[in-house]
Amino acid sequence: MKPRLLFVSNLFPDAANPVRGLDNATLLHALAERVEVRVVALRPVLGTAAIGARGAWLPRPGDESLRPTYLGVPYVPKVGGLFNHHLARVRLARALTREFREGKPDAVLGSWLFPDGVALAGVGSRLGFAPVLVAQGSDVHQYLRMPARRRAILGALPRVHAVITRSRDLASLLVAAGADPAKVCCIYNGVETARFRPRPQGEARQALGIPASSRIVLCVGNLLPVKNPELLVQAVSRIEVGALPQIVFVGTGPLADSVRRLGAERGVELTLAGRLDPDAIARWMNAADLLCIPSRNEGVPNVLLEAMASGLPVVSTAVGGIPEIIRPGETGLLVASGDETALAEALGMALVTPWDRDRIRAEGLRFDWHATADHYAKLLGLA
Repeated sequence: MKPRLLFVSNLFPDAANPVRGLDNATLLHALAERVEVRVVALRPVLGTAAIGARGAWLPRPGDESLRPTYLGVPYVPKVGGLFNHHLARVRLARALTREFREGKPDAVLGSWLFPDGVALAGVGSRLGFAPVLVAQGSDVHQYLRMPARRRAILGALPRVHAVITRSRDLASLLVAAGADPAKVCCIYNGVETARFRPRPQGEARQALGIPASSRIVLCVGNLLPVKNPELLVQAVSRIEVGALPQIVFVGTGPLADSVRRLGAERGVELTLAGRLDPDAIARWMNAADLLCIPSRNEGVPNVLLEAMASGLPVVSTAVGGIPEIIRPGETGLLVASGDETALAEALGMALVTPWDRDRIRAEGLRFDWHATADHYAKLLGLA
């Protein structure tokens, strides 16, 4: 009989939100080759509307084998940092008590520290398990700066078996905040190397209707202030080597109109492609000349690993865990966060550099979901 793993998080896809928590779903499918996986996917619902919301969501096609149960969890916006974890704990305790009647799992994995992880640690104290939690990024970078959430997170960590971070930078932030270093470990995400792989650029451009002579800078991520897409437009407008490249933004967000206006003002050609599925993103990576990550903050973004597996060089701000991955001059270039001049110079240099795409691909192959699943299985005691 396979060992049993229970996964609990709001970061898991459903049919209407197929890319929500996509990295978690991919990890669970890799783990499901060796363990029996069961998912409780939390869905924040305003106030008491969460009561009775169970079953209001449908799984994404392909996720049925993980047997996801979608559970509405009440939350209160803005001031909810004081008690949303308590609301989630009460709702989750009832659901997991029912789940455990079928048998206690061999391991419990949770993702997103607040309120999900804090609530799960509280339920574990009642039901007799110590979960392993995954810190995603903003739940460390942002929430540790919020006093109420910081207290809740640090108060829960003594009741967990371990905390997995997806970069060493995140691990250091948690330890500096007071987490037990013996409980914190870094396991990088994987990448679907069969999907994200080098293909002829000409064929990808033909499929997308892009002229072969175009120079394309790709940026994949939500158009949010922390992603700083406006910096990329400003930097591209200042490139002095050759014709200005076209920027292709993949993602949506509140800065879309601002980015569009800035492009028009600066004379930069933009394509706002919106939210795309992984196959479409892989096609754009094959068509592009390089990927740019202009963010103010990051962990180790999946798009970085996907670009490397595709043989695509990366120009990025040196934030979060990104310097742990990029080898400057070999797989990409790094610049200081917010430095428009340095980013413009790096982009111009990267566009004329004869990159060794095979070398970049080889670096990307180090990050494979099966290897990542091996690390998780060992830490969870399921190997």
